[in-house]
Amino acid sequence: MQEQYRTLAREGVHEIEINKSRFICALAPVATEAEAQDFIARIRKEHPTARHHCFAYVLGADGGIQKASDDGEPGGTAGVPMLQMLVRREMRYVVAVVTRYFGGVKLGAGGLIRAYGGVVGEALDTLGTVVRQRFRLVTVTVDHQRAGRVENDLRTTGRAVREVTYGAEVRIEVGVPEAEVAGFGAWLADTTAGAARLELGGEAYGEA
Repeated sequence: MQEQYRTLAREGVHEIEINKSRFICALAPVATEAEAQDFIARIRKEHPTARHHCFAYVLGADGGIQKASDDGEPGGTAGVPMLQMLVRREMRYVVAVVTRYFGGVKLGAGGLIRAYGGVVGEALDTLGTVVRQRFRLVTVTVDHQRAGRVENDLRTTGRAVREVTYGAEVRIEVGVPEAEVAGFGAWLADTTAGAARLELGGEAYGEA
């Protein structure tokens, strides 16, 4: 698995106008192809009179799934430059839809490539990106007396506390980088005088 990947900070829209044509770029973070297709369909419904709804998306932490569509624009002038911009920026789990309202002036192949790729790049700059790090999920089980201090120590040292469950004992799920798991176990044993238990779980991604 990839140690980390970059994705979109939030869903949003960015618009530019070139020679009276409007290029409206809608970006969204998505986890699956179904989510990407649902987003594309939603944007089509929001702009029913637009001539083109070109799209591109990249899925997988390794960018293994990539698709693009020119949606009626000349071949290779819309979806491909959009996809190239996402890949060049090393974006993952993101979909871009560029809706074009034709302004009556033809831009030519070079103009279209610059417009479609450019509006995606500007939209990424406007909305911002985040890096997600691969973590090993570990569960700390500790008595109620120590739980508050352990949770506070975890948060103040920047650990990714994902969930806290209260029962007969307190279970705290934490994301720990794989390389730090052994050190984390030693820290936990020291800070609780060996009273806490540590259970290793699966893997997940979280903000670095």
